[in-house]
Amino acid sequence: MKHLHRQTPRASRAGFTLIEVMLAVGILAFGASAIIGMLTVGASLTRTAELRTSAASSLEAVLDDIGHELFRLEDGELTGPHAIVDRAVPDAPGVIYSATARQNPAQPKEYIVDVDLRWEASGVRRKKRFQTLKLKEISFGERLRREFVEQTGGFSKDMPATDAATAVE
Repeated sequence: MKHLHRQTPRASRAGFTLIEVMLAVGILAFGASAIIGMLTVGASLTRTAELRTSAASSLEAVLDDIGHELFRLEDGELTGPHAIVDRAVPDAPGVIYSATARQNPAQPKEYIVDVDLRWEASGVRRKKRFQTLKLKEISFGERLRREFVEQTGGFSKDMPATDAATAVE
C-alpha cells in the first residue's frame, strides 16, 4: 500500500517551462510589432495620398484662376496678358502664386506661362515652379454664357473665319 500515492516524475511537471513561456512571448512580440509596422505604413500612405490630393486640387485651382485672370474681358475686348503677383490660391490657405506670360513667337495666340507657387509646411518655406501653355481666347465658360444666357453667339463671334473652316473639316 505504500505505492498508491506515489508520484511519478512526469506528474510533477504539469504546466509550462520558462523556455516555453519566453518562446510564446517572443512570438507574440514579433506578431505585435509586425501589425504595428503595417499600421504605420498604412498611416504614412494615407498621409501621402492626402498631400497629393491637396497638391492636385491646389494646382487645379491655380490653373483655373490663371485662366480667369491672365486674359481679362474688358468692354468686350480681350486684354492681357496681365502679370499675377502674390495671389492667394483659392481654397488653399497659406499657398500663394505668381504668374507671368510671354508670347510664343511661332504662335501669336499662344503664351508660355511661368508659375511660381509658395507655401510653408512644418515651419519650412517651400516653392515650386512650373510652366503651362495658355491661349489668348475667351474662356469656354464665358462663351457658354454668351451663347445661352445673353444669346449673343459666343461661339461664332470669337472664331475667325479661317479657324471656323478648319474646325469643321
